[in-house]
Amino acid sequence: MAAAAVAIAGAAAFGVLRRETDESAAEEALWTEARRGELVIDISENGEIKPSEQITLKSEVPGRNSILYIVPEGTVVEQGQLLVELDVASKREDLVNQQIAVQNAESALEMKREDLEIAKNQAASDIELAEQGLAFAKEDLVRYEEGEYPNKLSEARGTVALAEQTLEQARQKHEWSKRLHAESFLSESELKADELSFRHAELSLQNARGSLELLEKYTHKRDLETLLSDVRQKTSALDRTRRKAASSILQEESALRAKQSEYNRQKQKLDTLERDISKARIIAPMAGQVIYATSNARPWDNNEPLKEGVEVWERRDLIILPTAETFIASTIIHESSLSAIATGMPVSVTCDALPGREFAGTLSKIAPMPDTGRRWMNPDLKEYPAEVSIDGGMGELKSGMGCKVRILVERHEDAVSVPVQCVVRVDGEPCVWTRGQDGAPVRRKVQIGLDNGRFMHITGGLNGGERVMLAPPLEKSDKDVQKAAGK
Repeated sequence: MAAAAVAIAGAAAFGVLRRETDESAAEEALWTEARRGELVIDISENGEIKPSEQITLKSEVPGRNSILYIVPEGTVVEQGQLLVELDVASKREDLVNQQIAVQNAESALEMKREDLEIAKNQAASDIELAEQGLAFAKEDLVRYEEGEYPNKLSEARGTVALAEQTLEQARQKHEWSKRLHAESFLSESELKADELSFRHAELSLQNARGSLELLEKYTHKRDLETLLSDVRQKTSALDRTRRKAASSILQEESALRAKQSEYNRQKQKLDTLERDISKARIIAPMAGQVIYATSNARPWDNNEPLKEGVEVWERRDLIILPTAETFIASTIIHESSLSAIATGMPVSVTCDALPGREFAGTLSKIAPMPDTGRRWMNPDLKEYPAEVSIDGGMGELKSGMGCKVRILVERHEDAVSVPVQCVVRVDGEPCVWTRGQDGAPVRRKVQIGLDNGRFMHITGGLNGGERVMLAPPLEKSDKDVQKAAGK
C-alpha cells in the first residue's frame, strides 16, 4: 500500500511538471525575436513573358470567313511569306457581278454625257435661231421706220401733189372749154369730156388725200405696232429659248451627276471587294517566328484555337510576329501595392521553365487605369497592368512562358524587422507587444516602414533582439478594436 501511494504521488508530480513544461513551451511559442540584419522589401506577382515589340496581324475581311490555310505556329517565316489565307469564294462571285454593274453604270454615264452634249448643241442652235429672228424683227422695224414708211409717205404726198396739179390743169382746161363752148368753138361732147376729166382729177385728188390720211393716221400706226410687237415677241421668244436651253442643260447635267454618282458608288463597291479579296491573303511584313493570337488569349475569351476550317471575323487577332529579340514580362499589380512602386525600380524575373535562371529587369510601365478583364468575377478587384523590361534572355526566353516577377522596392543592409502579424494599430498608431520585466506583455508604439508581406520594417521604437508577441492581445480600450466590434 505504501509503495502504491508513493507511485501515485510520483505520477501526479510528473504530470504537474510535464503540464507546466508544456504550458511554458506554448507560451514561449507566442513570442518571437525582433531580428536585425538585411531586409528586402519586394512585391511578387505572377506574369507572362512577351516580346518587347510585336506586330499583331488581324483579319481585315468583313464578315465571317473560314481559314483555308494557316502557317504552323512556331514557324520562322521570311518577309513576304504567306501566313494566312481566308476563304472569299462568295466575294469573288460578288466581284464578277459588281464588275458587270460597273460596266453598266459606265455605259449609262457615257450615254448621259452624249445627251448633255446634244442638249448643249440643241440649246445653242435654238438660241441662235431665236437671236436671228429677233435681229430680223429689229431690222424690219428699222427698215420700216427709216425706209418703207418715209417712202410710202413721200409717195402718198407726191401722189396728192400730182393730183392737185392734175386737178388744177383739168380745172383750167374745163374753164377754158366752157368759154370756148359758149362762143361755139368747142362742141358739147368735148366740153363734157373736159368736165369729166376735171371730175376725175377731183376724185383722184380726193383718193390721194384719203390714202395719205389713211397712211398717216392708221396704216403707219398699225404697221409700226405690228413690227414693234414682233420685236417684243422675238425678244420674249429669245428669253424663253435661253431659259429653256439653260433648264434643259441643267437637267442633263443633273442627270449626268446622278449617273456619275451611281458609277462612283458602283466603282467604290468594286474597289472595296477587290481590296477585301486582296486582304484574304495575309503576308508576313517582316521575318519572325509565328505565334497564334489565341495562344496569348485569356481563358475567359473563349476563342477557338486557330486552324484550317475555323471561322474568323473582321478585326480578330490572328498572328503575332515579334519585331525585336528582347522580351518583357507582363504582370498585374494590386492597387494596395501601387503606392510602394514606381517605374524604374529594379525587378528580378524567374521562370518555372528555366529553373535556376534569374533575369534582371526594370519596371518600365504601369497602366494609369485598372484592368477590367476580371472585374466580372470581383467588382471590387482593382489591378493595374504593368510591364517589366528584361535585360538579356535571348535564346532562352520564349513568348508565353509563365514567370514570377519580384519588384525590389527597398533594400536595407541593417534594419530591424518583425513578422507583419506582430504589428497592430491602436487608436491609429502602430504598436507591438514586448515582454515586460515580469514576463507580462507590454504595449509599445513603434514607427514602421514598408513590409514585404512577411516582415515589417521597424524604423523606430524597437531594437533588434527584443521579444515581441506573435499574436498581440486585443484591448477593450482600443478604439479600433471597439469600432471593429461595432461598439
